[in-house]
Amino acid sequence: MTDSSTAAIPAPAPAADREPLLKVTALAKHFPITKGVLRRQTGAVRAVDGIDFTVNPGETLGVVGESGCGKSTMGRLVTRLAEPTGGKIEFEGTDITHLSTGAMRPLRKDIQMIFQDPYSSLNPRHTVGTIVGAPFRLQKVQTEHGVKRAVQDLLELCGLSPEHYNRYPHEFSGGQRQRIGIARALALKPKMIVADEPVSALDVSIQAQVVNLLDDLQSELGLTYLIIAHDLSVVRHVSDRVAVMYLGKIVEIADRDSLYKAPMHPYTTALMSAVPVPDPGRKERRERILLTGDVPSPINPPSGCRFRTRCWKAQDVCSTQEPPLVAAKVGHQVACHFPENPVLV
Repeated sequence: MTDSSTAAIPAPAPAADREPLLKVTALAKHFPITKGVLRRQTGAVRAVDGIDFTVNPGETLGVVGESGCGKSTMGRLVTRLAEPTGGKIEFEGTDITHLSTGAMRPLRKDIQMIFQDPYSSLNPRHTVGTIVGAPFRLQKVQTEHGVKRAVQDLLELCGLSPEHYNRYPHEFSGGQRQRIGIARALALKPKMIVADEPVSALDVSIQAQVVNLLDDLQSELGLTYLIIAHDLSVVRHVSDRVAVMYLGKIVEIADRDSLYKAPMHPYTTALMSAVPVPDPGRKERRERILLTGDVPSPINPPSGCRFRTRCWKAQDVCSTQEPPLVAAKVGHQVACHFPENPVLV
């Protein structure tokens, strides 16, 4: 006979059936351009221009693209450090798109950000203890053994010494400063961390240490990451899925292995061709694709497909119809009329 108390315990839901932690729909951010004494708007910089994606609990979504494509703006929108022009942002099913500063404050502990520059993101007048302990004071969080002990534990967790508590940021190297930034982001035990180019300002020898630290913290604390980067090697190492942005749009999104083995969008193919090969003596050499022309202005993007002005596969339909981001195969979406590596049916 089955014990009713045992039978009543539901089995954990499979990962595929769980609701996404973050869901972004048609997200846009346009910065107005004004002229004259009356500051009349004459145009807008379309930094982010209608993007859709989800981030599932416990996974890492990497976002890559050229400088100026809107990656960092997207990260600031998701953390509500910037106000969206349009679209919708849902965190754990709650619409946070236009929440006021006061209404957003309780959610700050669940969504934290690691900034790109470890030099300018830390106040030089404050000690490490004050910087890392600030979230506890701002959110009025009580700790079991006091704020100082909690900060020292966080420093140790991030590979620093508890004795660094009373030191100032100028006494640390770039890698150590980024670890301080990571400790600050972890203070309130967030569910999701948005990392904006977390290693791009660091020496190459230090980058691997910080990337490995982020990996270890995810395994230990069950974190969810949205990592913004332009280094394809870093993204490949840390990501479960990868989204590729070009001129304010997501042009391709897929799981890591699928994207790196068989990219479908011509822009992604060109990006992959630029990645240095570790062993130049290998027989299979990737042909380098050189894109002609400059990136179009986000003030006046091309009609239809935004990549068509630099694409070697562009045809008439590309200038008249914007390709939607659709599933080309399971788990692999692409916005292209003539994708590379098409799936044969």
